[in-house]
Amino acid sequence: MKRYPVHRTTDSTQPDWSAASLLTDFCFPWEDRPAPLTEFRALWSETDLLFRFDCIDDDLVLGDGADAKEKVIGSDRVEIFLAPSLELNPYYGLEMDPRGEVLDYAARYHRQMDWDWRCDTLRLQTRIEGNRYRVEGALPLDTLRALDVLQPGAKEFFAGVYRGEFSHLPDGTVHQGWIAWVDPQSATPDFHVPETFGVFELVG
Repeated sequence: MKRYPVHRTTDSTQPDWSAASLLTDFCFPWEDRPAPLTEFRALWSETDLLFRFDCIDDDLVLGDGADAKEKVIGSDRVEIFLAPSLELNPYYGLEMDPRGEVLDYAARYHRQMDWDWRCDTLRLQTRIEGNRYRVEGALPLDTLRALDVLQPGAKEFFAGVYRGEFSHLPDGTVHQGWIAWVDPQSATPDFHVPETFGVFELVG
């Protein structure tokens, strides 16, 4: 199982991202083409799990809709899943688009979605500059503990890291591409399976 070391920082408000391990090991599991540059970093402090995505995107797709769910589902986005165990009963999804819209939900395997669940403690900042976008967030460790994702005395937990990479086709439709850190080796696109998770280890 893939592992990602989450190094410690002393400042949650101005984290030293140079101290974070750089994760660029992303792929299109269900397409035969290289993934565009996708960088992920994470740090932890006494109070928070901090994370940052930096993405190259030459064709940014931002969906419309009446609410955050509709907007995010139709948009380029980055995603983090968190789970107390690989049984995924339950697990939690945070899907975040470059505008700062968030689709958050709880679920149980397989795809039994609770769309009413909210991660009210998530703090998020986003930025779009040319063909790049950044999504930077903070999630209290107390939230991870309350969800049993970070269990008493533990220094590691299960997490999945993903990207939805959409692009406009000549006929006006949108191609939906799916990028993952862990290739689940499945026949059809699906992040909502245990095989897409790795382990985040809090170090330092």
